[in-house]
Amino acid sequence: MTYTALIIGGGIAGSLCAVALRKVGITPVVYEAYDRTADHTGAFLTLAVNALDALRALDVDLGDVGFDTPRIVFTNGSGRRLGELPYGTALLDGMVSRTVKRADLYRAFRERAVRSGVHIEYGKRLLDAESAGDGVLARFADGTSVRGDLLIGADGLRSRTREIIDPHAPDARYGGLLNTGGYARGVSTGGETGTMNAIFGKRCFFTHTTHPSGEVWWAANPAQAAEPTPAELAAITPEQWRSRLIDMFRHDRGPAADIIAATGEIFAGWSTYDVPTVPKWHGDRMVIIGDAAHATAPSIGQGAAMAIEDTVVLAKCLRDSPDIATAFAAYERLRRERVERVVAQGNRTGGWKTLGPVARVPRDLIMSLAMKQMARTGNDPSRWIYEHHIDWDEPLQEVPRS
Repeated sequence: MTYTALIIGGGIAGSLCAVALRKVGITPVVYEAYDRTADHTGAFLTLAVNALDALRALDVDLGDVGFDTPRIVFTNGSGRRLGELPYGTALLDGMVSRTVKRADLYRAFRERAVRSGVHIEYGKRLLDAESAGDGVLARFADGTSVRGDLLIGADGLRSRTREIIDPHAPDARYGGLLNTGGYARGVSTGGETGTMNAIFGKRCFFTHTTHPSGEVWWAANPAQAAEPTPAELAAITPEQWRSRLIDMFRHDRGPAADIIAATGEIFAGWSTYDVPTVPKWHGDRMVIIGDAAHATAPSIGQGAAMAIEDTVVLAKCLRDSPDIATAFAAYERLRRERVERVVAQGNRTGGWKTLGPVARVPRDLIMSLAMKQMARTGNDPSRWIYEHHIDWDEPLQEVPRS
């Protein structure tokens, strides 16, 4: 059966979901709330090998976007090296994790969707949706409405689709950390190109990596117990961020202060969140994917990866199931346990960035011993995250009707 899918949200999850649905013969239309593209979004992220492996199922190659990031090195604010790990197990053909600008990733997915014949409408903020006969009716804030066979909420952390499916769904949970960063030129870090350097500073977590061009990409996570309002965050100017961060790192050994000083423009700050267990992922002919269903803290670099995996699994379920309701149930069955485990892991890892002076000592000792053990045995307890593989060609097994 040929379906028409209304995709709410034109970001990374929504654009790639459209690509995946086209691959299985479904006609998607993307509805983006903003009236423009996000081509100038400043932040960057690292796509671990499980994300790159999932993209292969959709024949999406990011070889010309970003740069390889095969390993991560951990140090503390005193300059002590705690250890290093591969940034996920390399794939059999040698492919390793890749660091990309969020805007470049979004652009790559959007352009791929457009080349596939996907129509994208901007300025379409979802107001409400409901079942309508054998389909779904979506209403937008501009007064327009549209019908489709199914609706997919790829509308992120503050998902309206999640609220429509379940008015009692949990809100996003503040993680106690702020986030900012930037791109620095003309500064030497002493590290290798493509190595992610994670520094557990005395007052703030800092990470940086060097692009092959010599540009240094960095991010900082100042801890703040009280959640700031959007207005409070917006009121912090880039120069105030610069002054604040340099002060935070002035007693640390390492390149953080020099990198920040060499940065032309510092990102506007944002708060970190995750979303606890969402009881209902789907209802009637509506379903949520990505951050709308399971936002994870950025501390383990799996937010975009989980959304990418979602798009592949959902498309496969729609391809192989006898009806939409059965496809949605199969998608949740295949994804829920994994993503909730990832969210829990991200929450634990993020908590290590907020520790005070006393708790940092055992943390550093535990990290150092654990990485020595992993280096000696090759047994990485996070292997389950990175070695996850979705077999696109294998039909779903035992798909029960819902």
